[in-house]
Amino acid sequence: MVQRFRELGKRVFYVTNNSTKHRKEYKTKVDKLGFGGDLEEIVGTAYLAAAYLEQVGFDKNKLVYVVGSTGITQELDDVGIKYLPIGPDTVPDDGKWSLETLKFQPIPLNPDVGAVIAGFDINISFKKILKGASYANTPGAHFIATNTDEQFPMKGTDLIIPGTGSMVAAVATAAGRKPVVLGKPSKFMFEIVQKRHPSIQPERTLMIGDRANTDILLGKNCGLQTLLVGSGVHSLAETRKWEVSEDQEERRMVADFYADKLGDLLDRVKAL
Repeated sequence: MVQRFRELGKRVFYVTNNSTKHRKEYKTKVDKLGFGGDLEEIVGTAYLAAAYLEQVGFDKNKLVYVVGSTGITQELDDVGIKYLPIGPDTVPDDGKWSLETLKFQPIPLNPDVGAVIAGFDINISFKKILKGASYANTPGAHFIATNTDEQFPMKGTDLIIPGTGSMVAAVATAAGRKPVVLGKPSKFMFEIVQKRHPSIQPERTLMIGDRANTDILLGKNCGLQTLLVGSGVHSLAETRKWEVSEDQEERRMVADFYADKLGDLLDRVKAL
């Protein structure tokens, strides 16, 4: 279906809230799947974080504290923004570390940090939350969240897989301030696409996704047409409930169109 869109003269962009990968990794993935596309047609939240700091004129003599993974740091590398090392950062497991330890042996903070980026971090820890919140609380510091997805959908398990939103919330709650959220449903994701490609017209753009509270709301927030596919997080049954809900925010998650899967559109466009 993606290739058929291109045959019809449509420009296809991939937008993802996953901050764990650089765009080059997504390029490899879509190529293997046969979808194709250029690097500039892939927009991830790690890329958005670097683009945002560039846009606000972040002082490149400063450092960034990253609660996240190499997807973010590689995108920062691309624009020449330096950052503190990432990876596991835990309290000692000798049983001697406590809040009293912090009182008498405070964790040192780097005075050169001028921004905090909070994304998905498989190594999230007390010390990372402490440092992220402390740096975010520094006067003049930028505080950015890649996205606020509550959990990762994972079929075949009863486990709840915490999403980026749970990690962002921990840092934000401790810091006592809200971050600038860049990923879906924030308008910033589409605004970056528009800025890079000014010819794109919102009213002639279709946002396709399987998650209503991110994909479909992004479309609604940006004046796009929307299509929910039922092969992922949200279903047609849930959409029907939202249609008659008294909650305005739930009604906003109702897409303009619905398909069980993206491939179902092929029959609709064969004659075009």
